[in-house]
Amino acid sequence: MASHFFPLNIIAYSSKEFCGQNSLESLDYEDQSANQERDWQQAFARACFKMSRATPQMRSIAERLIAFETRESRFSGIKMPTAFLVCEKLRPQLAILAGSGGFHALLSRAFALANPEVPWLCTVHINADGSLEGLEELHAQLDRDELFDGGVVLVAQLLGLLAAFIGENLTLRLLRDVWPKVPLDDLVIR
Repeated sequence: MASHFFPLNIIAYSSKEFCGQNSLESLDYEDQSANQERDWQQAFARACFKMSRATPQMRSIAERLIAFETRESRFSGIKMPTAFLVCEKLRPQLAILAGSGGFHALLSRAFALANPEVPWLCTVHINADGSLEGLEELHAQLDRDELFDGGVVLVAQLLGLLAAFIGENLTLRLLRDVWPKVPLDDLVIR
């Protein structure tokens, strides 16, 4: 049997759990065929893909934050795409929680999760401190709708990761601290 990064029983349990089967039954892989093993791995891969999509709640929050920053940036003359401005505004708060390296890792993962839906994100470079490079070129190459839609996906992924790591209540509290004028009281993160 080929060696795997994850033990096979973890792959099987995880794929069953995410496919709606909550059974904790013991699986004997030595007696199962290679086809069954491949089926479990494919189910796990499908589950991971589903998990990598931003939730509707996170997309709603991201849309509100980006729309707010879009209105605000009109008055300030900032030329940065507003989704990246949202990330920039979160950077100091998250650096306090996780350090610059932690923020860099979180943002890098959000980029990786968003990239299948928004391929143009691969042109942006994340510096060690979490600041971003390559934004001017994007602003010149893409229209507002593309930037907005891609930004929603990126920010939603970042917020989803943040909620997974620090919890929903602390995530909303942090967002309220950074954006006190954005209405978030009606939202429940799931």
